[in-house]
Amino acid sequence: MYNPKAFAVEDLLQLQQMMVDCRLAVLITHGEHGLQASHLPLLLDTQQGPNGSLYGHMARANPQWRDLQAGAEALVIFAGADAYVSPDLYPSKAEHGKVVPTWNYQAVHAYGTAEVFNDPERLRNLVGALTDRHESGRALPWSIDDAPAEYIDSMLRAIVGFALPIQRLEGKRKLSQNRSPVDAAGVRNGLAASPDPQDQALACLMPEQLSKE
Repeated sequence: MYNPKAFAVEDLLQLQQMMVDCRLAVLITHGEHGLQASHLPLLLDTQQGPNGSLYGHMARANPQWRDLQAGAEALVIFAGADAYVSPDLYPSKAEHGKVVPTWNYQAVHAYGTAEVFNDPERLRNLVGALTDRHESGRALPWSIDDAPAEYIDSMLRAIVGFALPIQRLEGKRKLSQNRSPVDAAGVRNGLAASPDPQDQALACLMPEQLSKE
């Protein structure tokens, strides 16, 4: 992705945390049928490989897994908080008017070649781990063991798992670092006061990043 130095994230731990914080990633491949994309929840194992490894599964009926099996390089996009930035949020607008709209956001792009697997026990462990991650905050978390074993077995036969060692990472946090401190504060305060939860989430990221500039 286009990533000016002011916005680039190079710290591995920060990149990995941004991936963990994203609940639904986009897996993109190119193969015999052209570009394909699937929206998938993924697990990141930070201990596997120099950049970590991603684990997930998709429906066996989804032809995209064949791109992975064929050894095509995959791109996984993790999108974080984002917000539209109106020129009205810049105090400098009143001084010279030389401002235009933009968008603040954060994202990580992970690249690698995946291994496809069908082993029932490995698939069950993966589905169990994904379930535990997303059920953990519930008052009565559902477990894969709550469903009849034969039903789970049939569901596992309908999916394909994959492991994707991350070969390279690109991270971007566009948080008004290229603006003056006054304009950046105007954006931060304006988004924090917005009724939109996504705007508020983006505003919460800005003080941490700007303090490092």
